[in-house]
Amino acid sequence: MPLDVILLVLFGALLHATWNAIVKAGSDKPLDAALISAGGAVSALPFLAFLPLPHSAAWPFIGISAILQFAYFQLVAAAYRAGDIGLVYPLMRGCAPLLIAATSGFILKENLSAGALAGTMTICAGVLTLALEARRGSSRAVLLSLANACVIASYTYVDGIGARISGNAVSYTLWMSLLPPVLLFSWAASQRGAFAVARHVRRNWWRGLIGGAGSIASYGLALWAMTKAPVATVAALRETAILFALVISITVFKEKASIWRYVAGVVIAIGGLVLKLA
Repeated sequence: MPLDVILLVLFGALLHATWNAIVKAGSDKPLDAALISAGGAVSALPFLAFLPLPHSAAWPFIGISAILQFAYFQLVAAAYRAGDIGLVYPLMRGCAPLLIAATSGFILKENLSAGALAGTMTICAGVLTLALEARRGSSRAVLLSLANACVIASYTYVDGIGARISGNAVSYTLWMSLLPPVLLFSWAASQRGAFAVARHVRRNWWRGLIGGAGSIASYGLALWAMTKAPVATVAALRETAILFALVISITVFKEKASIWRYVAGVVIAIGGLVLKLA
């Protein structure tokens, strides 16, 4: 991968860890997750008029992605209610590239080299270390994180293919961001009532706008990179966000855990870098 692609994916990783921290810090995590999704859509709107429409073949992928993104944001909120960001984030983000690397040969015909296999096994070792350390934590948080890793792997495939056939990865990303907040807020209003949702939006709109802009920029950079390099490679490199999340968990949230949680996060990130270099 060219250096500029690597640096942009790393910057996207930092943005991703940051918006997850915003959800974790919020008082109402499901609504904060919906706000961030909506903030991404609002950030996308001004640019749509200046970009070409995605090719017609990409629209089914945009629809499927919206459903998967809805599930993703719901699981993010549930996982952060159940566990620390230092546990949840590495599990969600560390297992996803493992799943992609293990299945990309079958789905995308992108066969793994020896180096890619080494990176996969390194990530697996980090995840297993984290899972063992998590026995002292919430089993519900672990299960929710693993479920979301499956969702992340699924929408990565959908969007990686969709961006490639769309003709313009940026346009695909922006159009893809519009439907998930509609689904999330419709669901929230049906469960909580429109008044409660509107009150939370009025008080916390700025969190959604800041986090949403970071979210859409982070994912847009990753999708653009997937048009320049194999999906599994980009997905793995993006998981260096785990390191940023672990730093945030220590410095911002003052989370306490055994040293093994942080060792596991570093091992997962190293595995991602090995995959990148493969």
